[in-house]
Amino acid sequence: MIKTVRDILRLKGGHVFTINADDSVFAALEMMANENVGALLVMQDGRLAGVISERDYARKVILKGLSSLQLSAREIMTEMVCYARPEQTVEECMAVVTEKRCRHLPVLDNDELVGMVSIGDLVKASIAEKEFIIGQLENYIKGG
Repeated sequence: MIKTVRDILRLKGGHVFTINADDSVFAALEMMANENVGALLVMQDGRLAGVISERDYARKVILKGLSSLQLSAREIMTEMVCYARPEQTVEECMAVVTEKRCRHLPVLDNDELVGMVSIGDLVKASIAEKEFIIGQLENYIKGG
C-alpha cells in the first residue's frame, strides 16, 4: 500500500526531466513536448532553481507577445518551488498542492533532488490506498 512519497517514487522511479536555467524557453518547450510532460525542473550549478511549466509559458511569454527563442528558462520560471520530502504522506502532499495551487512537487532528500511527483501521481496513490482499505473492509464484513 502506498503511503509516502518514497513509496510513489519506488513504483514510478526517480527520473526527473530538467533543464539548465540559461537554456531557452523554446528548448524547455521542446523537451516538454518530446517527453510528454507539463513541467521541467530548472537547475543552476547542480541545484534546483525553479520550475518551468506550460502555464508559465502561456502567461509569461505568449500573452505578453514575447519570443520563446530569446528568453531563458530563468526569466519565466517559478522560483518559489513547493517541494516534498520522501517521508511525507500522500495526504500531506495533497494538502500542499491544494493549498499552494501547484501541480508538481520536486522531491528533495537533504537538499538533493531525488524525484518529482505530480498531482496525478498523488491522486492515483490516494485512490489505490482507498481501494485497498475498501477491500479490507469488505473482507472483514464477509468474515474472510
